[in-house]
Amino acid sequence: MTAACSKPTRHKADIVMGIPEGVDLDKRAMALREVETLQNAGRRVWCVPFARNASGVQIRGDAHTWWASAKGLYERSTRPLAGAVMSFRSTKGMSLGHVAVVSKVISDREVLIDHANWSRNKVSLGMSVIDVSDNNDWSHVRVMSTPGAYGKTYPVNGFIYPDRAEG
Repeated sequence: MTAACSKPTRHKADIVMGIPEGVDLDKRAMALREVETLQNAGRRVWCVPFARNASGVQIRGDAHTWWASAKGLYERSTRPLAGAVMSFRSTKGMSLGHVAVVSKVISDREVLIDHANWSRNKVSLGMSVIDVSDNNDWSHVRVMSTPGAYGKTYPVNGFIYPDRAEG
């Protein structure tokens, strides 16, 4: 097994902090280092490179293209799993779409996500997202942008699982 494919070391502190299995801590740390480098250089932080670095899902292009681009390369589902990429559809106010990495599944209707540029040029870790779809299929969600307050409803394509090619 190569170093790139080895499972990252899990520490007792990870369990205490509630960082679940499925989240690649090495990739997450690398993504955060890249963000810091960009910010220190006065450059913009975007959701796509952050999600690609943090998840290992190697898709290029604007966020709204990820769902279609993943077909045949990665398993896609409407069920959230820690480490998966949540693919938001484009909207009038979010024309390029958005991608985020599921950091923890709280329940069948709530997850926590890590993502970049929801707040301009910043990374948000452990942000709550609730499924508000009628059929509990994660097709529509609300994101907690400020503590205790969920914003408007956003359409979601589903979840792209890293390192799981469709068969």
